[in-house]
Amino acid sequence: MKVLIVGSGGREHAIAWSVSRSSKAEKIYCAPGNAGIAEYAECVDIGAMEFEKLADLLEQGQFELLNLPVGDERKKPSDIRLVYMMNDTAESFLVFHEAVLTGNYLPDYEGELSASLDKEETDNTDAEGEEKGRYILAVHQGDTVCTLFFKDISLECELYDYGEIGHFWVKGYEYLRQLEYKIAILGDKWEYLGEDCCSEEEKKLASLREFPPLSYLFYPAASLAYVREKEEPWKCSPLAAKLVEEAAKQEKDTWFAKMVSLYKRYPVRVLARYIAWMFHREAHKRVTDHLIRQMDQAAVIYPRRYFGEENEKKHKILFEKANKRKRDLEKQGIQAEIFREEPFAKGDDGPFKVYVMQFTVKKGNHISAVEEIR
Repeated sequence: MKVLIVGSGGREHAIAWSVSRSSKAEKIYCAPGNAGIAEYAECVDIGAMEFEKLADLLEQGQFELLNLPVGDERKKPSDIRLVYMMNDTAESFLVFHEAVLTGNYLPDYEGELSASLDKEETDNTDAEGEEKGRYILAVHQGDTVCTLFFKDISLECELYDYGEIGHFWVKGYEYLRQLEYKIAILGDKWEYLGEDCCSEEEKKLASLREFPPLSYLFYPAASLAYVREKEEPWKCSPLAAKLVEEAAKQEKDTWFAKMVSLYKRYPVRVLARYIAWMFHREAHKRVTDHLIRQMDQAAVIYPRRYFGEENEKKHKILFEKANKRKRDLEKQGIQAEIFREEPFAKGDDGPFKVYVMQFTVKKGNHISAVEEIR
């Protein structure tokens, strides 16, 4: 058998040594490896982190390729992109360089998926004496197989401003949805892309995903498919609790700060439910608004997506209409904010939309309604 070891540390060195002693190991590769490991394995130039990301995707049954060549162009090596993580904060891809796709790729496939990675054996070597053979990724989509031959792989990532984004509105829940949604997508950005793609402020704010009163436990927006079971579902991250408590103190909401302090010591369901209820209340609106502002300020350092000159003109008209509607509402004493919903810059993901959110108070709860501008 052929074995691929991912990493370059002492543990990987020990694994390579151990595997090399087995008569079953026909060929050993290590990505990226080091000089010591090279005694037992062929160190290959595929990045360890990129390979781990590829393995994670395949284990999750995710294999969505973009911008595939067609016709005779399929036979020519080109860069082929595999969707890695895409949301309003970022669009990231694993790029297979000098790649050729053979077999039958099913773009809409949603069933079981399995894959194997190998490397061509060749007598050709580069200047360092390493084999120049291509990697071979065979992917089974049910009974259908497609194969990617590629030279190497890299991560490509574009980061975007998500501060005025509004998505997947839930009736009666729109006001808090803007905060909960941004926490969720920022948390995914931090988890999948890591610290190199997050500012120091974003690293802190991403911890709010571990604050149960702001999580799926209380709000209907999260699909059960994305919910992860936890042994202690009511336990909160110390950093997340600190951020919420500081927001309450800065807004001089003494009672809210006191409840969060109590919840840190006693993370139980009844206190989490009470704090979740407080987030809805007009009396504590300043705390929610403070956290929303923090999210928006963290996002402003990134550029907005650009959709071409003609589309940008159309979007400008929508924003002009939205601003007029907002001014009309404010003349009536109604607070309003403007949000946008936009497709991905790469890939077809629906239309660009603009909304005006109107805020009202009902029985002490701060509620809102979303109006799409056409």
